[in-house]
Amino acid sequence: MQSFRSEIENPVVEKDILELARKIQLFKEGKVDEERFRSLRLARGVYGQRQLGVQMVRIKIPYGKITSEQLHRISDVSDEYSKGRLHITTRQDIQIHYVSLDRTPELWAQLEKDDITLREACGNAVRNVTASETAGIDVNEPFDISPYADATFAFFLRNPVCQEMGRKFKISFSANEEDTAISFMHDLGFIAKTKKVGNTEIRGFKVLLGGGLGSQPRHADVMYEFLEEDLIIPTIEGVLRVFDRHGERSKRAKARMKFLLKDIGLDGFLTLVEAEKKALSYQSYKIDTADFDQEITFETKEIPEVTIENEKGYDKWKRTNVIQQKQDGLFAIGIKVHLGDFYTDKARLLADLVKKYGANELRFTLRQNILIRHVRAAFLPFFYTELKKLGFADAGYNSTADITACPGTDTCNLGISSSTGIAAELERVLENEYPQYINNKEVTIKISGCMNACGQHNLAHIGFQGMSIKSGNLVAPALQILLGGGIVGNGQGRFSDKLVKIPSKRGPESLRLLLNDFESKSNGKEDFLAYYDRQGKTYFYDLLKHLSDVTNLTQDDFIDWGHDKNYVKAIGIGECAGVVIDLVATLLFESEEKLENATKALEQQQWSDSIYHSYAAMVNVAKALLTSEGVKTNTQVGIIKNFDSTFIENDRIELPSSFSKMVYQINKEEPTEKFAKKYLAEASLFYQKVDAYRKAVVES
Repeated sequence: MQSFRSEIENPVVEKDILELARKIQLFKEGKVDEERFRSLRLARGVYGQRQLGVQMVRIKIPYGKITSEQLHRISDVSDEYSKGRLHITTRQDIQIHYVSLDRTPELWAQLEKDDITLREACGNAVRNVTASETAGIDVNEPFDISPYADATFAFFLRNPVCQEMGRKFKISFSANEEDTAISFMHDLGFIAKTKKVGNTEIRGFKVLLGGGLGSQPRHADVMYEFLEEDLIIPTIEGVLRVFDRHGERSKRAKARMKFLLKDIGLDGFLTLVEAEKKALSYQSYKIDTADFDQEITFETKEIPEVTIENEKGYDKWKRTNVIQQKQDGLFAIGIKVHLGDFYTDKARLLADLVKKYGANELRFTLRQNILIRHVRAAFLPFFYTELKKLGFADAGYNSTADITACPGTDTCNLGISSSTGIAAELERVLENEYPQYINNKEVTIKISGCMNACGQHNLAHIGFQGMSIKSGNLVAPALQILLGGGIVGNGQGRFSDKLVKIPSKRGPESLRLLLNDFESKSNGKEDFLAYYDRQGKTYFYDLLKHLSDVTNLTQDDFIDWGHDKNYVKAIGIGECAGVVIDLVATLLFESEEKLENATKALEQQQWSDSIYHSYAAMVNVAKALLTSEGVKTNTQVGIIKNFDSTFIENDRIELPSSFSKMVYQINKEEPTEKFAKKYLAEASLFYQKVDAYRKAVVES
């Protein structure tokens, strides 16, 4: 533990890392319950892997922005603690696999040297804030949304409001009405907008609320058509407070924002958000954009001489992979990263290239690719030759042939069948048989290894979901085919229809049938979605139905893509939600920690944070006692109500008022020093009363 302590400059980060190391030791000694420990490590980006004894570490890269120095640091960490492979996720994170749990604290400490965090990359917290990778360079954007995504990430990192919610919470920022950050499938999605008030142009956002994917995808509601820029942080905090208090906690399948919004309706939800307004940290929060308005600078002015050996290949690459920026004379280069996987040797060379000849900035994309920004026109031939040496000049960035896929059964506990294997095979089919799709940006193919949709299959024009299928006593890997999803724009989208389940080995044939039919029967300029709507779901079911026949399977059908042995369906315990089983003693112990956090926040004059820690402590204490009685604790609202009916109204515990009246001061009072001190004192007294009651019951 001490080996890395002196290397950490930020005391808050140091405390975080030391706490992870301490809890790992307590867990190994059997002093921390396994389920509670899981919750803690998930909030630190440490995720259980399909393979026993190793972890996946998720590195949080806010809106995908990364520098050369940071990419070098991540590469060093991957080589030291993992196997040198980096995986880009559909949320612009980086994942490394096969990491020993014992080494995760020092791994984290190494990353923090270049301001890279693991905090809240997994677990029931605000996950990585995503954004359009073209933000700041997009010719169609009203303004750069990068500083707003950055401020959102920074404000809610370690924020007490969102540390132990019922489920994860996802936020995105789209640069323009094309909605490339897919606002309609997020818990909160923001689309950049401007409006004129007199002669003044005002920045703001269209706000989408309560979207989600998974087995029951839901299109987000429009929360606001236009929300001014200085209100986005208070609005997010209000939404998080309501979700934390009213969201489901016990039933994992119902614990997302989309279900809460469905239950109480948009108007009911907005009423609850309004009720939180007085208690917010800020009523208005001005976001400083100065750091993002700096002049673009370059280390090298001299243009290296190169010879393009294949002019045709170079022209094709420029057509498919090069994007003109809004800045005169500058271009962005898209790198098609196969399945989001690349390796540290090439990552370092790429980092050096971008630092010396670019402007030292990359962005990981929502389609698991890399975007180099700010490349001068005269340097494009040089970049092409250098990227080609690295294998990073394949044409077809963001095209049909650029398939999105989650890791699936390679490493994920929840994977049912191989998503990477079938993705690789479909890309081969497209490359060899359908070269015309190498620059087609209209048809997207996405694959997930299970229903949780990490590969976003139910957003695709053509989607595949990993499943299994029975044939007699045998089980074969299978794919659910989905059609008709996509981004419409301006916060509108559509989820794909489930068509038919087929053996995985017939996936390539299904793609051939669909593309051949599209090319032969679409009307002129009709796009894929219009063609799908015109033909109708039944038409496509009939087109593909024969592929679902399991009476004629061969031995090969029982071997999944990328494997050489018969398929075995093996699904472990998923950790996507960080759902835990709470023990009474553990809950009371955690309540003490929350009271300590409230005291420290008070000492640092962080009134709002202190108040929320006190609130969380009281709810936690009440939950502990209700748990010991076998009373439901599904939501914080339910906990507060049930504590009154179980303990206060029956005079089992005496308080100056009802428990609900005491707790709900949180949204009746402004976050002042006076109230923070009063609320902490009441929370501490409540803990003492409950602890005394609990000990008396145990001793009797």
